[in-house]
Amino acid sequence: MQIESGVSLKPFNTFHLPAVAHTLVRIASDADVTRVVDHPKLGRAPKFVLGGGSNIILTRDMPQVVLKIEVPGMRLVEERADAWVVEAGAGVGWHEFVAYTLANGWPGLENLALIPGTVGAAPVQNIGAYGVELKDRFDSLDAVDLVTGRSVTLHSGVCAFGYRDSVFKHLLAGRSVITRVRFCLPKPWQPVLGYLELERRMAETGITAPSAQQVFDWVCAIRRAKLPDPALIGNAGSFFKNPVVTIEQCRDIIGRDPEIVHYPLPDGSVKLAAGWMIDACGWKGKTVGNAGVYEKQALVLVNRGGAIGSEVMLLARAIQESVYGRFGIRLESEPVVV
Repeated sequence: MQIESGVSLKPFNTFHLPAVAHTLVRIASDADVTRVVDHPKLGRAPKFVLGGGSNIILTRDMPQVVLKIEVPGMRLVEERADAWVVEAGAGVGWHEFVAYTLANGWPGLENLALIPGTVGAAPVQNIGAYGVELKDRFDSLDAVDLVTGRSVTLHSGVCAFGYRDSVFKHLLAGRSVITRVRFCLPKPWQPVLGYLELERRMAETGITAPSAQQVFDWVCAIRRAKLPDPALIGNAGSFFKNPVVTIEQCRDIIGRDPEIVHYPLPDGSVKLAAGWMIDACGWKGKTVGNAGVYEKQALVLVNRGGAIGSEVMLLARAIQESVYGRFGIRLESEPVVV
């Protein structure tokens, strides 16, 4: 357990927003979390769990004890007739882990390539892309209770996964530190190719039965073409959730905006493309202060250079009001605002 004081968090959030942690503790194991809980001062202090910083908007300095999760390690836990069970430490970069599974011949996560953040943060958000969500490949995770210091193993039912949601945003918010996550990658492997952009790649290349590596390469190319690299332009990926509405609401919106991009869901509801709505309201490429809307993807807000958290949130609220005024839909932000 490494304790530091007065640490700048600008390098630790992908939006590159300025903030200072009064106390930062680097966590490399379950035992480190237990040491924090048992510590005479740290144990009683409020805490904030920080992974890769890809899903947070910092609007102020952090008086809480910031737990920087750096648990390492990747391994095959078990190979069964029907699946590979693969584990990664919570501090491992998510894309690094996806590439590791493919390199070892364990496909199943390729649609989730190039999503920023860490493995430990992935279940909190129930990350998803191109027809696959984390819950579809989830096996179990280990976490340490921040009250008792005890380690527990949680399976899918307890995690209560939903669209960009989990129990870690509700009942266990601020109460647990995820240290390791395991994934069940099914055999035989079947590609998930239902998204329009993947279908276009199949048509362009003439490849109708792509390998997992080919899907991985396509997803990386698609994401790089429309999403900014956080190392070059500060951002937190998709800033707003795609809203889910009833089929009646969708029909009403189509009646006014026939071109709206939408996706029917298995339960009869409809997912609307938030990026399309933001673009339709004229926000693509616009700027408020030093925060702006990315020119290639209206769903992504970016740091034009020197932005602070309040500027990002001012822009986000203006976008929400525009979309609500035109479509009657209140967009919900994905990142955690601190």
